[in-house]
Amino acid sequence: MPDFFADEAQCIEALFRNGLQYLHLRKPKASAEEYGALLRQIAPCYYDRIVLHDHFELLERFPLKGVHLNSRNPQPPVGWCGHVSRSCHSLEEVETYKPHCDYLFLSPIYDSISKEGYGATFTPEALIQAKREGIIDEKVVALGGVKAEYLPDVNAYGFGGAAFLGYVWHPFVQDGLEKGIENFSAILEKI
Repeated sequence: MPDFFADEAQCIEALFRNGLQYLHLRKPKASAEEYGALLRQIAPCYYDRIVLHDHFELLERFPLKGVHLNSRNPQPPVGWCGHVSRSCHSLEEVETYKPHCDYLFLSPIYDSISKEGYGATFTPEALIQAKREGIIDEKVVALGGVKAEYLPDVNAYGFGGAAFLGYVWHPFVQDGLEKGIENFSAILEKI
């Protein structure tokens, strides 16, 4: 979720307890101090499952999983030898960056839930062809408008996984912890 919300750390810990593999911490307008304040509220046992999109200097204070590269932060910290993932918005970017990353996000696969006017970029035919060519494989994660009911298609396209933003976070923000976990559990049942 790009904005902070009440009880966010509690929601994050509940997601981890209920099967969340990794959390990508992405708050483009937040300061390093705000990131740090949220991280301090999360139990350290979950740090090795959190990936930063911004403020990589926090890796000196928090033993997190790694960094996620994007247009704001296109390079890992100097000397960084840990986990690296990256956002990609074209199949060409996937081909370029895949050898240098643990995994990549490719988006938007479907019309975005959290970003108004951010529509799907790829046709089903293009995704199937990319799978045939080995561009989409287990190192490529589908992002953008992904919902539980789309998971069979995500699998058929050859993605190694799916990342969720609005579909997971909106129930927490709008309806609270219990509804958020109920929604997340429904996603896990489709996997």
